[in-house]
Amino acid sequence: MNINIGRPYEEAIRRIIDKGYAGNQTEVIRQAILAYERMIEEEELMLVHRGVSIEMGEVLAGKTPLTSLDEVRRLITK
Repeated sequence: MNINIGRPYEEAIRRIIDKGYAGNQTEVIRQAILAYERMIEEEELMLVHRGVSIEMGEVLAGKTPLTSLDEVRRLITK
């Protein structure tokens, strides 16, 4: 794959290589992609945690009705 990412990004890649964080451009790109993937996963986890926290707040405030496991079993076996 041959891509043109532009001068500012090329300079950033060169600085990363010069500092010894990667041996070549391919390593920099691979590390950047993995870091971006981890960032997305962390953001997804944060959003799920936030949603669960909101729902738990609703449950604890009595705004969401609860159903026992036995009731759920009865409903699905009908």
